[in-house]
This record gives sequence, C-alpha cells and structure tokens, in this order.
Amino acid sequence: MVFSSLTFLFLFLPILYLLLFLSRSPRWRNGVLIAASLLFYGWGEPVWILAMLFSTAVNYLCARAIDATERKGLRRLCLVVGVIASIAFLFYFKYAAFLLNTVLSFTSVSWRMDSPQLPIGISFYTFQILTYTVDVYRRKAPVLKNPLRLLLYISCFPQLIAGPIVQYGDIADQLEERQISVPDFAEGMQRFVKGLAKKVLLANLCGAALEELTLAGTGTALSVGGAWLAGLLYTLQIYYDFSAYSDMAIGLGRTLGFRYKENFLFPYGSSSITEFWRRWHVSLGSFFRDYVYIPLGGNRRGTARTIFNMLVVWALTGLWHGASWNFVVWGAYYGVLLILERFVLAKALEKVPKLLRWLLTFVIVLIGWIIFYYTDFSAVWQHVLALFGIGGAGWIDAQTVAVARKYTVFPLLCLLLSLPWVPALGKAMPEKLRDFLQPIVTVVLFAVSVLFLVGQSYNPFIYFRF
Repeated sequence: MVFSSLTFLFLFLPILYLLLFLSRSPRWRNGVLIAASLLFYGWGEPVWILAMLFSTAVNYLCARAIDATERKGLRRLCLVVGVIASIAFLFYFKYAAFLLNTVLSFTSVSWRMDSPQLPIGISFYTFQILTYTVDVYRRKAPVLKNPLRLLLYISCFPQLIAGPIVQYGDIADQLEERQISVPDFAEGMQRFVKGLAKKVLLANLCGAALEELTLAGTGTALSVGGAWLAGLLYTLQIYYDFSAYSDMAIGLGRTLGFRYKENFLFPYGSSSITEFWRRWHVSLGSFFRDYVYIPLGGNRRGTARTIFNMLVVWALTGLWHGASWNFVVWGAYYGVLLILERFVLAKALEKVPKLLRWLLTFVIVLIGWIIFYYTDFSAVWQHVLALFGIGGAGWIDAQTVAVARKYTVFPLLCLLLSLPWVPALGKAMPEKLRDFLQPIVTVVLFAVSVLFLVGQSYNPFIYFRF
C-alpha cells in the first residue's frame, strides 16, 4: 500500500483515525496502530512481515539480555547476535547475489545466483532495529520491557517503508506516552497533503516527461539539450518523490503523536557538496555519523584516519542504496568530492561567488544522479559525455524539442520551488493572511491531487526499491 493511493486515502486512513478515536487507553491505541501498520506493510506481500517480526524478536531478547547483565563480554555478545540477526536478512535479500556473482565472474563457473525478491523497506527498518539495540548497549536509551512497544517502533507505518530513519533515542518517550492536539493534527494533515501534492503533481509529472525522452543505453545518441533536460528531470523527480514521502511520513506521524525529525532541508539550495549532504536525506547521514563515522574515530585521529573513515562511510552509503556497481561508484564519487572539498579546495572555494558555487554544486549533483540512475556504466558515460557535446547527436534533437514544448516551463517551475526562497516568502507573509490561506491551499491541493490519482495506476515511490 502506498500513501498516494485512493485505497489509503479514503479507506485505510479514515478507518484508522476512527478506531484510534474510539480507543480510550494508550494500550488500545498502540494495539490499533500496530495492527494497522502490519496490515499496511503486508498489503500484497504479507510473507515479508515474518522477516521483520523475527528480526524484531531477536533484538528484543538481545536488548533485554544486555540490560540484565553488567558483564562486558556477555553484553557485547548479545549486541553482536542482535546486529547479525538484522544484517543477515538484509545481506541475503539485497547483497548475497551481487557479491557471489561478482566473485564467480572471476572464475570459470557459469552458474549465477538469481537475486531474491527484496522485501520492501528492509533497509530502513533494519537500520531502525540496529539503533535500538546499539542505543541500549551504549546506555543511551532505556530498554523496552513490553515487546509490543518495540514492534510499534519498528513497524509504525508512516516511516516504515522509506523513512525518515528514526533513531530509537529520538522517540523512546513517545512510545510510552503521546499527546495529540487539534493544532498538531491540523499541522500534520497540512504537511501530509503538501507531500501528496509534491508526489502526484510534481514528481510523477517529472517522471512522465523523462519517459518521453531518449535516454542513454537505448542505441540512440543523445543531444546536448536532451542530456541536460533528462538529467534535470530526474534530479527533480527523485527530490520531489523522496522528499514527498518524508513530508507525508512526518505529517502522518504528527497526527498520531510522533514528532519525526526533518529529512530534507531544501538541498538544491546548497552552495557546496558538504552543505548538500547536510540537507539531503538527513536521517541517513545522521545514522552513518552516529553509528559508523564516530565509532570509527570520526575526525579525532588525524587527517589520514579521517579520510579513511569518510571513504568507509561513503562506500556503505553507496551500497545501502543498492547492490549494483553504479551505487558503489556513486558513493565513491561523493566520498572523493567531499574529501577534496574539505582538505584541498576549502580556501579556494571561499573566494568563488556564492551564485557560481551554487551552480557548480547543482551540476555536480545532477551528474551524481545520472550515475545513480543507470546500472549500465556504458550508459552513464554516454549520458555524461553528451552533457558536454562529446559523442552526442548535436545540440538539440526533435524529441527533446517536443518534450520541452509540451511541458514548457514546468521543469523550471519545479527547480524554483525546490529552493529555500519558498519558506522564506511564507514567513514574510502576515500571520493572519497565512493562517487564512493555509487551509484553503491545503484543500485545493488535496482535491487536485485526488483528481490526478483517479486517472493514474500504481505509482510507488522511487526509494521503495532501496
């Protein structure tokens, strides 16, 4: 089930809110929410619930054992068992075939392992389980005696499928007791509708425009204009698609009494790669910082060790997105750029005008998304070289012209809306006018989004496959 479906909007969500309203005690509300979350996750593929339940159960027992003993060796053993139980499922479903087939490609063995079907959202909920067990081990958060509360933390449907990655310590208290006020509910629904509109009206249309263009790897050369337009459309599509899910998850969480941290802070307004990654998928960056980079030593052991730690983090960041070499290269691409920016180019970049730094950053990010998009390296090279007129089909082609005419200023509008001036304009508006317009805009956006959904088939979010 997806947020941007009529079944979710007009069946699942109203029934859930009704049942929560009728449930007077926190225990009953938690039970309703767990049942709804398992239904949401198991919709269409109920078998994958078992993997999540098993991993949750093992980590519940390991955390209880960690909390019950002071023996360092036993505590560490319980931590390792919990981590392995979580990582084992993720490794098998996501990486086993990739690694095994890579090794076999260097031998004369012709057999190859078929990749198993990937349980939806496994990368996200695995990381959340890990934060619980590790935080209990570090004594940073209390152990949960009630296993249903841990299941609620892991399975809670707003952020279950595609984040944000919620760290246990951030919402431990909210699992015990939550307050839902009318203003919180209203703000949450406004945020949800904003995300719905971004998905349906912006991300999906960017994707539709992209599908009408000739892409690399199809046997047809790309023009310079076509290469740039395709890169821009995917850059916008993945931002609006993923940030839309985060908006909807944060909004739904707010209506249920949870306060999730922001996941996107207008990343395309960044004037450096470092700034971009402080604004893009913030919860993933926070996870790798808190559970990989800092435990490895962070920047406390000299420049060489810091560079090594950064490369490890970015290798894992690339692999987290998928078992494919393009994701490995994509992670290395950003790891090298961040190292150069931090240790080599920092002083020189300070002298470059901010507008030029923004433009350079945006182009670097766009090229990164081209690497991210294609699993075929020859297609990556073809597309990137075509951006600069190398090996392409001239400056422009008829198909690109047709798409540009059909969608006119839509890509430019999407780019402008992705920049930080939008919230600044809202804050500058008189408060009474803003309070008057918000509910009207929300209703209009919801109505228009529903009209678009009526004519659409299944439209999953891009990050569902990670």
